[in-house]
Amino acid sequence: SSQNLSEEFAEAARQLKKEAPRIQFGKIDVTHQHDLRKEFDIQTFPTVKFFVNGSREYPIDCKGVRKASTFITWLKRRIGPSTVLINSTDQAEAIIKADDLAVIGFFRELHNDIVEVFCETAKDVPEMPFGMTASEDVCANYSIQRNSLVVFKKGKPVHKEVLEDGRQNKLDLMRLIKTFTLDLVTEYNIETSVKIFDVPVKNHILLFTPTNSETFNETYENYKSAAAEFRGKILFVLVDTNEARNGRIFEYFRIRDIDVPAVRILNLTSDARYKMPADEVTVENLKEFCQSYLNGKSKQHLPSEEIPQDWDKKPVKVLVGKNFNSIIF
Repeated sequence: SSQNLSEEFAEAARQLKKEAPRIQFGKIDVTHQHDLRKEFDIQTFPTVKFFVNGSREYPIDCKGVRKASTFITWLKRRIGPSTVLINSTDQAEAIIKADDLAVIGFFRELHNDIVEVFCETAKDVPEMPFGMTASEDVCANYSIQRNSLVVFKKGKPVHKEVLEDGRQNKLDLMRLIKTFTLDLVTEYNIETSVKIFDVPVKNHILLFTPTNSETFNETYENYKSAAAEFRGKILFVLVDTNEARNGRIFEYFRIRDIDVPAVRILNLTSDARYKMPADEVTVENLKEFCQSYLNGKSKQHLPSEEIPQDWDKKPVKVLVGKNFNSIIF
């Protein structure tokens, strides 16, 4: 909420007052400042913008940051180096073991386009530490080929991404890395919903199934296997159909008890929905569905046709999903 962020924002200001006195913090109530709201095109609340060198032309948006500690890291990476330079295995171990997650870039040399993309990505992922190295000893110690990004979770490597000059996109890297703040498959509930929408992956796949069914374990393992292949491109979510608090999601996707297990893809940008053509939740069917969607070949799933303009002009009324309830009941 705005109130929570406001408190975290104030806490960051207090902590940085001594450490970085050059950074000034301000708060604006745009309900009374219409000109400023218009000038900076404020659409959502709360919005945090960082102004550099006294210029109001191109402020930097600070998105998805909710805690004072993360906010401080975000600011420090904007005004100083965004990654720690690693020269020894001890240094690498210290970073990897300090937090639950850590990202290390293993490079041939430290001055090229790939390193620049890596450092730019670090600026927008303040939730975890970033380190980089070109040390032969460090690369050999972890048996990592040069020009690779490695995500460590609880001290162990969980993902390796080969970085290619000119081919790597900062946004794609950021999406991929941020997905590691979630489990491979995230069960939807009140606590996780905020985290799910904080990760900037706009394609969500949802598995609707009762978690206490006899076939659940097999279905879940299949879903998890497919999830590993599409990490960073599609976010895999599990919705327990036995949980009464999830009722609004079933309504939104028009899922009935007889439909489950059911699989849908939702594009958050367009609100378009897609239904998996196959009934069986196998790894093969899931992969085919996801790939077909990413290739732009899936047909939208429209739970109802639009209401015809002349639906009530004749003695026999035309009913579709969107007007059925209101007319009949």
